Amino acid sequence: MITRKIRIKLLTEGCEPVVHENGNAYDLVSAQTIALHQPSVDGAKCTFEAQLIPLGLAMELPKGCIANVRPRSSTYKKWGVLMANSVGLIDETYCGDSDEWKMSVVAFKDATIQKGDRICQFEIMPAQTATLWQKILWLLTDKYEFVAVDSLNHDARGGFGEGTDKK
Repeated sequence: MITRKIRIKLLTEGCEPVVHENGNAYDLVSAQTIALHQPSVDGAKCTFEAQLIPLGLAMELPKGCIANVRPRSSTYKKWGVLMANSVGLIDETYCGDSDEWKMSVVAFKDATIQKGDRICQFEIMPAQTATLWQKILWLLTDKYEFVAVDSLNHDARGGFGEGTDKK
C-alpha cells in the first residue's frame, strides 16, 4: 500500500485536517468564531441566514482527485446549521494560496461556532475525469500525509460565487 503526501497551506494555525481514532474521514475546524442567527419572519416571509465558514487552509489535492466536504453528524445537533449545498465538492484546480476551503451553512437557530470547533469532514475520491492510472493509484493509497508548506505555487482560482462561473 502507498502513503501519499498532500501539500497544505495553513491560513490559520490549528486548522490541520485530522482523522480521529473512531473516524473514517478527515475532520476540519472553523478558522474563526462565527455568530449565526435563527431565521427571521416578517409577515409571510421567512429569511434564513447563510454564511461561509472559513476552514483555515488551502490544499493541493492529488491529480485526478476531488474532496467531498460534508457536515459532521453532530453539526446540526450542536449548532442548528445545515450545509447549504448538502455536500461541497472541491476539485484539484482549487489549489491557490488564497483558495481557502469553506463550509456554506444555513442557520436554523441562534448559535456561535467557536474557532477550532470541528464542524465538517472530508474524504478524498477519484474525480469523474480521473485517468485509469489515477484511479488505480487512489485504490492503492492507504494513507494521506498532510505536509504544511509556505506556498502551494499555484494561482488562485477563486470560488464560492466569486465570478468563476462562465455563462
